[in-house]
Amino acid sequence: MTNVHKKKERNTGLGSGTREGNPTTIAGSDKKFWLAACFAALAIFAAYSNHFHNSFHFDDSHAVIDNAYIRDLHNVPRYFTDATTFSSLPANQTWRPIVSISLALDYHMGHGLQPVWFHISTFFWFLVQLILMFMMYRSLLDLTAPRPANRYIALLTVTWYGLHPSTAETVNYIVQRADLYATLGVVAGLVMYIRLPKLRRFGLYLLPVILGALSKAPAVVFGAILLIYIFLFEEDGQWDRIWNAILRSIPALLVCGVLAVLCVKMTAKSYVGAGMPSMMYWATQPFVLLRYVRSMLLPFWLSADSDFEPFQGFSNPLALVGVAGCALLLWLGVWCMRRREHRPIAFGILWFFCASAPTSFFVLAEVENDHRMFFPFVGLMLSVTWALALLFFRWLEQHPGRRKELATAVQAIALCLLIAYGVGAWKRNEVWASESSLWKDVVIKSPKNGRGLMNYGLTLMDAGDAQGAHEYFQRAIAFTPNYYVLEINLGIDDGLLNRNQEAEAHFRRALALAPKEAWPQFYYGRWLKSQGRIPESIAAEKLAIQKNPAWMEPRYVLMEIYQEQSQWGSLRDLARQTLQISPTDLASKQYLAGSQAGENQVTMAERLAQAEPTPEHYLNLSLLYHQDGRYEECIRAAQHAISLKPGYAEAYNNIAAAYQSMHQWDQAIAAAQEALKLKPDFQLAKNNLAYSLSEKKSDGH
Repeated sequence: MTNVHKKKERNTGLGSGTREGNPTTIAGSDKKFWLAACFAALAIFAAYSNHFHNSFHFDDSHAVIDNAYIRDLHNVPRYFTDATTFSSLPANQTWRPIVSISLALDYHMGHGLQPVWFHISTFFWFLVQLILMFMMYRSLLDLTAPRPANRYIALLTVTWYGLHPSTAETVNYIVQRADLYATLGVVAGLVMYIRLPKLRRFGLYLLPVILGALSKAPAVVFGAILLIYIFLFEEDGQWDRIWNAILRSIPALLVCGVLAVLCVKMTAKSYVGAGMPSMMYWATQPFVLLRYVRSMLLPFWLSADSDFEPFQGFSNPLALVGVAGCALLLWLGVWCMRRREHRPIAFGILWFFCASAPTSFFVLAEVENDHRMFFPFVGLMLSVTWALALLFFRWLEQHPGRRKELATAVQAIALCLLIAYGVGAWKRNEVWASESSLWKDVVIKSPKNGRGLMNYGLTLMDAGDAQGAHEYFQRAIAFTPNYYVLEINLGIDDGLLNRNQEAEAHFRRALALAPKEAWPQFYYGRWLKSQGRIPESIAAEKLAIQKNPAWMEPRYVLMEIYQEQSQWGSLRDLARQTLQISPTDLASKQYLAGSQAGENQVTMAERLAQAEPTPEHYLNLSLLYHQDGRYEECIRAAQHAISLKPGYAEAYNNIAAAYQSMHQWDQAIAAAQEALKLKPDFQLAKNNLAYSLSEKKSDGH
């Protein structure tokens, strides 16, 4: 329960929070407020009306598009025990079970990868967060100085947040709904704590926090935020009562501590977070936080993939500027604790630092990301709007006769600013509309970002402009010379330009740069298939599957090869294995049905050879066995054909092919040579002999 104030605070000149007065006036005031609330809601809907059909982007590729585990709701229990279900990319397999559940539900509701369903889902919870933010702001302001104007200030802050272009970065980025869920969990937990004090003893306010932390780890800062709230608003900011605040926060601190440990322990071992030395990252973060503050006021430099480089250390002048700026902002927050009317400013500033702490202290792959502002801005915007409100109150006190003119001027300025931010959000939605528009914006805003240049080149390659893509890939090399994904894309592009020697060189360099990754193997194998080098392609795709069993693309390519080569047994086995991962996968079901039809073809050939044991029938059976991967049976059938027709060159060639597939090079060479003795112009036998000799040499025999 809120403590009684021990001293009288100075009146700010806007009256008390009592509801005495003319009922007609009160009703009119309520009507005015609800009109304002409707305007705010319509403005937010209008600002985001152009985003619902925006495409998947960036990390959506591995967490949504290529993630087989979200395609079946039966996998939901596994999300809580196995972090590898979050992404098809091992380096990104962090533990976010609630996000995975939401993605699986959206996939189910949309009957597939329909972006509109994912965007509707994200936007719904975004609106819920905004409503809860209003409730939180209103409660905090009423605890500070109850007055009717508080609801307008709370509404203005929420509307600013909802229309801010930086917010659009998270709302558009489907997989980063994790930030939204984490923020929503913290806000909901605090609202429940403030507004339902009788339920505190049961700890129900921690339930949304737990769900938030199971969406993204930063939600665990709730314990610190709750401690700050209790100290400022329920312990009256008195330092001799800080221990009371700590004791009252212990349940939240313990739960959040357990959640933090759980998030670390449950994250897959394959996850790779750090992309640079820790000292470089930490030296850069204070200045990054200042850049976030700048973006809150002037969001002109938003980029989906920043090219801001980390500092080498704290000796960098900008690093010192960052430290000094953050120290000044933190000092301002502490200074504002002294007076009750300033405490929303203090709370907002401290919220900003608490919410920024996880991404500032834990070393991540990039020093800054626009979606990281989503959580911290909930507090910082409160600080700014309340500070401006206090300034406005002072003006009213100093110019009591100009109350109406000042109020009208402030409303007009606020309206113009909200419209400007709303237009900015609309424009950011347009940027996120497609891969081409997004990466073109990145190239403009972050011209030194090698990954951005590469990804824009990819959009050109997808549009059929292989030469234009090649130019952007070459520009990207200057900034990311050892990026294996860039080498893969250079290989693909050179293949499209019929530069096959250069293409293979790039694929092999990608394999050397990332020997543990599945991507180089998959794309190299796909290129080998296009070159007709089937055995090598099969070997590469098998390695890709071995390195990343949950990734579907190499499975599809390998099943396609097996079908084209009529290797029905191998196709059947791979299709069944794939359906164990994704039981509803339509492509695997179709391949399985095809393998069964192919196996029927083998059975018919076996029956025909038994009924009519001609050398031709056994030769055909030998071929079908080889296509089915049954190499020893292929050899026996060919030998049977030779027993019926001595000197049968085609049968010797089938034996050579079978031994070749088993990597028994000496036997393959001998059989191919025998076929050529019998039929010197036999081209297939020549090819098999040449290949076996080459492979034997490469094996060092």
